[in-house]
Amino acid sequence: MLTLAALEDASHELRRYMVSTALYSWPLLNDALGCEVFIKHENYAPTGSFKARCALLYLLRQSQRHISSTSFVAATRGNFGLGMAWAAKVLHQRAAIVVPQGTSKETTGAIQSYGAFLIEHGKDFEEAHDFACQMAEDSKQVLSPGFDYDLVLGAATYALEIFRAIKDLDAIYVPVGLGTGICGLISVRDLFGLNTKIIGVVAEKADGCARSMEAGEYTLTSSANTFAEGISVRGPAREAFALIRSGAERIIRVSEDEIAEAIRLLYRTTHNASEGAAAAGLAGLSKERGTLQGKKASFILCGQNMNRIWMAKVLQGDTPIP
Repeated sequence: MLTLAALEDASHELRRYMVSTALYSWPLLNDALGCEVFIKHENYAPTGSFKARCALLYLLRQSQRHISSTSFVAATRGNFGLGMAWAAKVLHQRAAIVVPQGTSKETTGAIQSYGAFLIEHGKDFEEAHDFACQMAEDSKQVLSPGFDYDLVLGAATYALEIFRAIKDLDAIYVPVGLGTGICGLISVRDLFGLNTKIIGVVAEKADGCARSMEAGEYTLTSSANTFAEGISVRGPAREAFALIRSGAERIIRVSEDEIAEAIRLLYRTTHNASEGAAAAGLAGLSKERGTLQGKKASFILCGQNMNRIWMAKVLQGDTPIP
C-alpha cells in the first residue's frame, strides 16, 4: 500500500530529473463537452509519456537496493521502452528493449537514439514479453517488469500532482493497459480520502480488463488488435486486477472510430497531439459527457507518440487499421 511519505519521497526523487507536468483546462474543449475538463499533460514529460516517471523511479530504486546489474531488459509496445531507454541513459546504465514486430520506425528509432539495444520479436506484447523473460534469464540481465510497486509509485506521482491541485474532481478517465496508471490514481485518491470516481477506458478490440470486471475474475482476451498501441494488451497485469476491481468505478469500452475522433477533437480544441491510447481517456469522457454536464472531470493525456502515417490518416478523418 502506498503511503504519503513514500509518495512524497518518490516525487522529490523524480524532480531531480524532470519537472511536474501541466494540468490545464481548455475552453474550446470544455465547450465541446459541456463540462469543465482538466487535462493532465503527461505528453509534456520526457519521451512524451508518463512512462518516463515509472521507468526512472524503477531504475533509481534498483540502484538504491544495490542491485549489482546495470543492464536491464524490458518488453514494451513503445512508451515503457522509451522510458527505460531514456532513464538508463540518464543514470548511465544499459537497457535492451524488446518490441513486437511491426512497431513503428519512429518508436524504434527513438528507443535507439537513447543508446538502448533494440530487439523486434513476436506478434504482440505478450510474445515480446515472453522473449524478454527468456533473454534476461539467458544473459543474466535484470528483467524489468511491466507492473510492480515502483512502477505504480512512479505513476502515482502524477496522481499526486492532480489531487493536490484540484480536490473536487467528480471523475477521472484513464486508459488501462497493464494497469500502472489506474492503480496509481486509485491509490492516491484513497490515500487522500476523496470521492473522485476513477473510470478506466479500454479499446473494444483489447477489452480484457472490462471482461475481467464483468466476470468478476481475471480474464485475458486471445488478441489485442487496436491501433491504440499503449493499451493493446490482452488484459491488465494479474497483480493490478484486485485493486482495479475494488477501486475503479467502472471500465468502459471505446471503439477505434471513437478513439480516432477523440484525437481530432483534442487537436482541434487544444492543438495537442495524442497517441491512440492517450486519446482513449478522452473518448471515454466524451462518450459519457451526458452524465458530466456542469461537473469537473479530468483525463490523462498519457502520451503523444503515434507514428506520422497514422496521425495523418486520423487528421484526414480516417481510422488507422493496425
